[in-house]
Amino acid sequence: MSDTVTGVSKKTKERVSTVPSGVAAGDNPRRPCPCGSGRRYKACHGAADAAEMIVARPFEGLLAETELIALREFVPSATVPLTLQQPVDGVPSITLATVLPAAAAALTRSDRSILLGMQVQTHSGDLSRDLAAALEWALAAEPSSVLPVVGRATEGKRFQDLVVNEPFDVTVHDSFGWWLEAEPEPGSEVALSLERANGAIMPTARVADLPGVYWVDAGEKAHLRWVRPEDEAPLMAALARLSVDDELDLGDGSRYVGSFRAHGRLVPVWDLDRDAHPSEWDGPAKEFAARLEKALAVDEPMTSAQRRARDGILGRQFTLR
Repeated sequence: MSDTVTGVSKKTKERVSTVPSGVAAGDNPRRPCPCGSGRRYKACHGAADAAEMIVARPFEGLLAETELIALREFVPSATVPLTLQQPVDGVPSITLATVLPAAAAALTRSDRSILLGMQVQTHSGDLSRDLAAALEWALAAEPSSVLPVVGRATEGKRFQDLVVNEPFDVTVHDSFGWWLEAEPEPGSEVALSLERANGAIMPTARVADLPGVYWVDAGEKAHLRWVRPEDEAPLMAALARLSVDDELDLGDGSRYVGSFRAHGRLVPVWDLDRDAHPSEWDGPAKEFAARLEKALAVDEPMTSAQRRARDGILGRQFTLR
């Protein structure tokens, strides 16, 4: 069975400018670090513990930043076709995926097509650099190879340096059948492993084709999780204005419950009526998006009621685990 997603998006594509991500041995360690942190290189990625440093926004600058965060954090089974800035002969397709068998970092199929995993063990503190390292490994690997984990690295290219900067064309799956090139033998260990993996998938759907917006059935409740692109301060102010105007929910059968932080962005969460079909939230989500844009555009000091609402919203943050 071939890859579930093999084509590339026909949307307008914009190249990412390549930013140097390392300093040669002879360079001045007191110069600003090329990662853009503002620190000197010797106190940043040139430090002895650089491999432990956490990059707060690993996908900053990418049009698909919110989708990358969703695929990393809570979407169980999804794939996205990728386009390289510099295509490589003999590689028919590159597919970014939520999770691969055994949480592998990358694998190549028999035809040298590539699958990259988002939900993997992280080693460098920079998810973007880990993903780029896995991609570079796969581009050079033999067919039918597997990269279990990415080694520790303080230098090297980042995801932004390798792929075309474009919105993602995400396909959400209800199984992990796309893992395999051919149907497994019934009762085989592969078939049993696939069955176990499929049994752990939480039903998930995109909402209104909006970036970073997903309906998730977590069992007792259904949720809408929305990775927002804005910085936290203006987003919190806008949510507070909507709260004071009683416009923070998504309509009947919904309730705003809080938010969590993921890779430098905020993810608001709503409880939803579990009996409603995911598509029933398309309209309410679009209407909320319009209300939020208007609230974000307000350039006036917050009222005392809005400040109290903001403080209450800040107190409703939680960790998704």
